[in-house]
Amino acid sequence: MIAANGNPQRFNLDAKYLQEEGRILLSGTQALARVLLDQHRADRRRGWNTASFVTGYRGSPLGGLDITLARHLPLFQQHQVHFLPAVNEELAATALMGSQQANLLDGARYDGVLGMWYGKGPGVDRSGDAFKHANFCGVGERGGVLALAGDDPASKSSTIPSSSEVALYDAFMPTLYPGNVQELLDYGLFGYALSRYCGSWVGVKIVTNVADAFETAEVSATRLDIRTPEFEFAGRAWRPTQNAMLIVPESMIQEQELVTARLGAARHFATVNGINRVTVPTSDAWLGIAAAGKCYYIVRQALSELGLGRRELERYGIRILKLGMIYPLEEGIVREFANGLEEIFVVEEKRAFLELFIQSALYWTAERPLVVGKRDERGAPLLPPYGSLDGDMLRGALAARLARRLPADLTHRWQAPTDMAAADVTIPLLARTPYYCSGCPHNRSTVVPDGSMAIAGIGCHTMAHFMDRDTFGLTQMGGEGAHWVGMSPFTEIEHVFQNIGDGTLAHSGSLAIRQAVAAGVNLTFKILYNAAVAMTGGQQADGLVAIPELTRALEAEGVRRVFVIQGMNSAFPEDARWAENAELWSRDDFDEAQRILRETEGVTALIYDQECAANLRRKRRRGIAETPNTRIFINEAVCEGCGDCGRKSNCLSVQPVQTEFGRKTQIHQSSCNFDYSCLEGDCPAFVRVEAGQVEKKPVRPFTLDSPLPEPTASEAARCNVV
Repeated sequence: MIAANGNPQRFNLDAKYLQEEGRILLSGTQALARVLLDQHRADRRRGWNTASFVTGYRGSPLGGLDITLARHLPLFQQHQVHFLPAVNEELAATALMGSQQANLLDGARYDGVLGMWYGKGPGVDRSGDAFKHANFCGVGERGGVLALAGDDPASKSSTIPSSSEVALYDAFMPTLYPGNVQELLDYGLFGYALSRYCGSWVGVKIVTNVADAFETAEVSATRLDIRTPEFEFAGRAWRPTQNAMLIVPESMIQEQELVTARLGAARHFATVNGINRVTVPTSDAWLGIAAAGKCYYIVRQALSELGLGRRELERYGIRILKLGMIYPLEEGIVREFANGLEEIFVVEEKRAFLELFIQSALYWTAERPLVVGKRDERGAPLLPPYGSLDGDMLRGALAARLARRLPADLTHRWQAPTDMAAADVTIPLLARTPYYCSGCPHNRSTVVPDGSMAIAGIGCHTMAHFMDRDTFGLTQMGGEGAHWVGMSPFTEIEHVFQNIGDGTLAHSGSLAIRQAVAAGVNLTFKILYNAAVAMTGGQQADGLVAIPELTRALEAEGVRRVFVIQGMNSAFPEDARWAENAELWSRDDFDEAQRILRETEGVTALIYDQECAANLRRKRRRGIAETPNTRIFINEAVCEGCGDCGRKSNCLSVQPVQTEFGRKTQIHQSSCNFDYSCLEGDCPAFVRVEAGQVEKKPVRPFTLDSPLPEPTASEAARCNVV
């Protein structure tokens, strides 16, 4: 590794957190974790004794943040970071509100507490009421809160696509939108300073591409010159009010301050610190392009692909505004940017947001340019208010706007490529359907008896929709079961099974069970207890109780009968205290158990107990769990290739293979997770092999005969690695 001065230095994986000067390499989620350390270091240099409280609920795009903090807990504890994953997002927000009010009590341990909330788009929506209450109360003078909103515009890991700026705006949170890893670091520090200055929570919109990015960034104690400007409100020097008593008339007073003074202070802070800036200040421009966050870099990439670098942009009269704080909009920079322009093209994903604020900021000016974005001047669609924006999509829209004023010989090649390399080529792609891992308990647990139907829920088990599982519908997280409450009076179907994961149950699903009992519907909650939040990294479900205690809780809620299906490796202590209406069943009798519950009137529950196969595989690799000695093979000379073992197990490790005797079936050994469900296939070709203990070879340290040559630096200022 080469230092900034050109001298070699020893590489350390923790440099991303420990190195305080120079260039580091880190991901987006790691940058968010580093912000806590950098802010604590900055406070310590001021002589302030501050701590941090981090809480939220896991989920992509920020699914790795809790894992990152947990893996480096001693380091973060040294910087007085208190990390507590929450049961759900709104309770996390409420806990964070409490952290900001610790300074109002006697015996405060710190000068202030910095707060960080994290959650994906649906969690932002769920936390709306908690956000508003917390933001009305304000933050500690030396505290401050960042609300990290993980947005998934393309719905890669969510049931619906998300765009959280409208929800943050609704809670009156000043909102920053970083577009790369460097800006995550910078805007994180700006955000804490802004929160302290204006007295409000500060939202940070983080899209998947930024959270998952892995880039270099510059760090230094003097990198940012964050200024605390003078500001007056109602004729006196500005100082935000913190008030924990939201009862009239206090709440009305807080509302006035929140929507006038605090937002005004936020605008003033952005102006003085240059958070929004004109990056290409062409003096005699006719066209202005305004964008924020990821969209700004998509704009620059698309312009570059059109052959328009900075010199060409200035030559052809194009000006660019980069917005870092998207709410409240700093109107002064917008008017300065718009001066002399004929047209402003606002580039953003989803619905119009910045476009509306820019139009409003320019409405009262005597000479204002045309503002387009989602639609052009004729009302025709320009940029879609849905989906995810990319360079290819934007390049066409930009070319159409630019072609009206730029030389024809330049724009001709944008619209009519003459060679195959420049032309669009459509390549048919294979469909890639999501599926359960080998040995996944959902392979069996999501099956329902003939004549029955299941309703889907949030989790890996949602993929039952892609299989022959008689599965219908989907709700938001925690709504499982309430779906049927509204449906049951209007259908001839008398009973359904409701799939619900153990993580969802702990998050908010228990309330839906209470609702179903109160409604008196015929419904079996199929609680898929796999002991891991598998979709976001295999974390433990916070707030989840052990199965014996869960049966007692269900009984107390009014659930009529509770059956526990014991899957692979399912075991309970002999002194376990079960509910009186609980029964233990083998997974071999799963179908019969479901049929009995189907005929039971009222709300029942079936707990399917089997650990997540992927998580169990990780444990085996780490030596935490034992690897079974029994392996299953298929004698290809006996196998008739009927596929019954694959149908019964639904397992990806049961694979077809071509032999000299025709198409047969084999067990793919390296992916097998030892679930043994394939043995239920009606076939004499199975061979059970009891393997001995494999002796592990000692790990030898890797050594080089000669030192590697130092790599040569690229001449390019920025580069991508594939």
